Amino acid sequence: MGAMSEEGRSVRLTIPARAEYITLGRLALTAIAGVRPLSDETLHDLKLALTEACTNSVKHAYGEDGGSIDIVYELLSDRLAVEVGDAGAGFEPNGGRRGGAGEDELLEEGGLGIEIIRALTDEVEIAEREGGGSRLRFVKLLD
Repeated sequence: MGAMSEEGRSVRLTIPARAEYITLGRLALTAIAGVRPLSDETLHDLKLALTEACTNSVKHAYGEDGGSIDIVYELLSDRLAVEVGDAGAGFEPNGGRRGGAGEDELLEEGGLGIEIIRALTDEVEIAEREGGGSRLRFVKLLD
C-alpha cells in the first residue's frame, strides 16, 4: 500500500477521468476495506459515495480532451476518509462548477450525487484543490 503513518494507512490512485475506470477506484476501496473489515452495508455505502464523487469529476471536470482523477484513501483506527480530486473547471461548494452548470442544471445532470454522498457518510467537504480544480472529501466513522 501507499504511505504508512502512525495513525493509519494512506493509498493514492490516479485514474483517467472516464466512466469505465471508476470500477478501479471501487476495487481499491474494497481491498483497503479488507485491512479493517467493514460491514457489507458500510462498504456498499462507501462504494456508492465514491462512485458518485468520481462520476461528478468524469461528467463536469474536463472537456473532450479528458484528464485524470486522483483518489486518496486514508484508513485510520476510527474512520475511513476518501478524497476525490481533479484539475478541471473547479467546483463551487454552494452551486455548480465554475464557468459551468448553474444549480438547476447541476441538479438535472446528477447534482443529487453530492446529496447522496452526504446521506451515506458522516462528513463531506468540498473545496478548491491547490493548483486548480476541485476536491471532494468524505469520511465514514467506523465502529
